[in-house]
Amino acid sequence: MKTTYVAILALALPATLIAQQPSGTPPANPITTAFRGRTMGLQRILAQAFDSIPESKFGYKPTPAQLSIGFIAQHLASDNYLFCNQFGPMKAPVASKDESTADSIKATWPKDSLVAKLKASFTFCENAFAQLDDAKLADQISVTFGNGPARQLTRTVMVLGHALDMADHYSQIANYMRLNNMLPPTALPRPRPAGN
Repeated sequence: MKTTYVAILALALPATLIAQQPSGTPPANPITTAFRGRTMGLQRILAQAFDSIPESKFGYKPTPAQLSIGFIAQHLASDNYLFCNQFGPMKAPVASKDESTADSIKATWPKDSLVAKLKASFTFCENAFAQLDDAKLADQISVTFGNGPARQLTRTVMVLGHALDMADHYSQIANYMRLNNMLPPTALPRPRPAGN
């Protein structure tokens, strides 16, 4: 069974978010609410994936040209800060060691360190979402990617980019897990409701 985009989206949107909406009543800030729901769901399944992968597999990559599991973990943490720092005035307190160490070196750090840093970036992003509402999504912000020039973008570009980046890396990790005979979180059997 393949991990499909529909399966990822179904698991990424918490049922509680759907259940909280009274019939016929639009939610306050529906766009931000939808982005937040998808993002928190993706954070949950990414954390489950990295938690379930043994440390011995963190150096695994399907081919020499691809990224290792450890590299993806540190890359996701960095990307989370890049995107979520643009959600409002709150900025991530990133340790100087994390900023000054090459990605290829960080990718070899122990699993517990990489997963802790990834989860800390998820917590920061969750808190950064609290700064957003639909009106702020249209704000023009200045963003610098790597050593390139600053670009003027709407905040929506960063919020959408963040969700897409996480979905992309979840798909990548799900494939790596399958190549190692592990089921990714979106392929695990769902619990049946009581009474069925």
